[in-house]
Amino acid sequence: MLNWKPPNDWQVITTLDAHTAGEPLRLITGGLPEIPGDTILAKRRYFRDNLDFLRTGLMWEPRGHTDMYGAVITDPVTPDGDFGVFFLHNAGYSTMCGHAIIALATMTLDTNMVTRKGDSPVLKMDTPAGQVTATAHREKGRVKEVSFLNVPSFVYKSDQNINIPGLGRIRYDVAFGGAFYVFCQAEELNIGLGIKDYNNLIDLGRRIKYAVREELTIKHPYEEDMGFLYGTIFTGPPEDPSHHSRNVCVFAEGEVDRSPTGTGLSARAAIHLSRKDIEVGEWITVESIIESCFRVRVAEKTEFGSYSAVIPEVKGSAAITGRNQFFFDPNDPLRKGFIFR
Repeated sequence: MLNWKPPNDWQVITTLDAHTAGEPLRLITGGLPEIPGDTILAKRRYFRDNLDFLRTGLMWEPRGHTDMYGAVITDPVTPDGDFGVFFLHNAGYSTMCGHAIIALATMTLDTNMVTRKGDSPVLKMDTPAGQVTATAHREKGRVKEVSFLNVPSFVYKSDQNINIPGLGRIRYDVAFGGAFYVFCQAEELNIGLGIKDYNNLIDLGRRIKYAVREELTIKHPYEEDMGFLYGTIFTGPPEDPSHHSRNVCVFAEGEVDRSPTGTGLSARAAIHLSRKDIEVGEWITVESIIESCFRVRVAEKTEFGSYSAVIPEVKGSAAITGRNQFFFDPNDPLRKGFIFR
């Protein structure tokens, strides 16, 4: 049995799996055809139009689960990029992903997929949202922590109001941190941010996102493909009083981020700076639904299109959890996967 090999007509996909603060990342490491395209968005469109069955097959059951998350490494599209990457989830494709950047730096360096010397190697990753610069912080030759400078992040709309059936009128903000999110205060909605609140957060997060999406047009300053509302983020007080706050993100089709959400914290950094809640350079620590933490700060101010923006820096840790070899039997009626949500 150990010497068994799949038939020649089966597609074989290999992956390296990890988690960042509890949020999974399944990186495809082998079995893909060449992915053409002059930009990461073009490469992502090619994958979506021609290979989407691999996304569903690897993210959904029986190989994955509703909250699985993935990444595809590509050739870089910038002169100084180390590699390109785009991101997969249960409903499609992300524009940027902070927890994935942290995991990718850890995975590629610790497995020597990318070779770098020194205690603070730098990686430049070309994402759909633009180039992201990550710095790995090594101890005894292994990556202990990763910080990354994200794409320009900005407040899109602040202090908006909307009526949610069964809930009433609520206040929200929309901000961009590599993806667009709607932000709500959990206390104003009388909802908790713990594991016991998981199902209620999914339900409410989806309802809020769909309602805001119907009323508010989302336009990215430069890329039409990025002009959509990705998720709902609930914010509230931390469990640990030494931390700044808690962050629970419900994104895609009801996925709950186990991490504090790197792109979400990037958007929050823009919101907090605009309200003078924090200063440039000030680090804050934010909890997730499972009490894992990221740190975030505004590294600098900038402009992005017509928006006053910030360059956020996010810091967190990842761990490699395993390697997989997945088989796609052409006669399997469930080879493309299935999902309950």
